[in-house]
Amino acid sequence: MDSQKVDMYLMSNAKFFQPSQLAYVRERLLAADESKWMYIQSADLKDPTTILIVSILAGNIGIDRFLVGDTGLGVAKLLTCGGFGIWAIIDWFLIMDITRQKNLEKLQAYL
Repeated sequence: MDSQKVDMYLMSNAKFFQPSQLAYVRERLLAADESKWMYIQSADLKDPTTILIVSILAGNIGIDRFLVGDTGLGVAKLLTCGGFGIWAIIDWFLIMDITRQKNLEKLQAYL
């Protein structure tokens, strides 16, 4: 793929990935076929900051886990009221990294 396209994509979507993952994402995008570009651009990446806000406001009922795609954990969090509040507080610190990891997995599916 064209280096300029990849750099523009990374500049506009860097917040969706861990800083340590950006070099890996760049290598994979450069090696990707040009025909996959449309799918890569249309990938529904979740904003970690938005997920954190949802986690703070409604983390006790598991909505944050449903949004990142962890349906099983979302149901468990819903049934236990956020692990009696403890799991919800722990997720405030972990949910942004989890969201970024899920974004990387989603991008890898397109590559």
